[in-house]
Amino acid sequence: MIKVAIAGARGKMGIEAVHTVMKREGLALVAVLDYKEIGATLGELEQFPNDYQVPIFTSFDELVAQTQPDVLIDLTNPQSVYEHTKQALLHKVRPVIGTTGFTEEQLEELTQLAQEQQIGCIIAPNFALGAVLMMKFAKEAAKYFSDVEIIEMHHDKKLDAPSGTGVKTAQMIAEVRQAKEQGHPDEHETITGSRGGDFDGMRIHSVRLPGLVAHQQVLFGGEGQLLTIRHDSLNRESFMSGIVFCVETVVGIEHLVYGLENIL
Repeated sequence: MIKVAIAGARGKMGIEAVHTVMKREGLALVAVLDYKEIGATLGELEQFPNDYQVPIFTSFDELVAQTQPDVLIDLTNPQSVYEHTKQALLHKVRPVIGTTGFTEEQLEELTQLAQEQQIGCIIAPNFALGAVLMMKFAKEAAKYFSDVEIIEMHHDKKLDAPSGTGVKTAQMIAEVRQAKEQGHPDEHETITGSRGGDFDGMRIHSVRLPGLVAHQQVLFGGEGQLLTIRHDSLNRESFMSGIVFCVETVVGIEHLVYGLENIL
């Protein structure tokens, strides 16, 4: 039995993750971490059934001391995720991170810390298996099409832009694509930001609208042709199989993995 704690249990992703872990054979939800006092157990909250008698903690130290989880699933926000991940590693709790917004320096520090602690950590910009395949296919296509733009589309409550998936896709493409500036050499923006963010000459565009969940398309252009690779998450259930896979995988590794594609 893998003992799991969840940070961010009251968010839309968190609620879905709570239900998934509670129902999954071989997993036990032993605690949740919240930033404020909201009650003693999940069963006291309107989002959950009364029989979800899972204790709520505002202190990670107390959570670990009283429940001793094997894994921490973090589905919070970019402001909290780095500290949560670092605390988990220091407490020998294996982090499974679905929150995005890490800097390169933070990823390097956490990678080294996981190695020093000899404990697994998985940071997944996207848990949807279809999205992971989309990124892998985009990397393959970039060997043959060097002109590419990424359009990522999310709900209007998302805090970071571009999304972690958009950045990860660009990073994977950059591994096989020679950097180049796209578009006309003399182009200029009449409205600042119109051409999107610049990553190695690639452009990343972020759309934020109510009604969206998580969507991305990668557009490749060549002489006389276009190639579009697209993935759509229509609801948050699409991420749950990836979360379970990561929880079951992270207990068997002793290093940090950035990107679900590296363990599929």
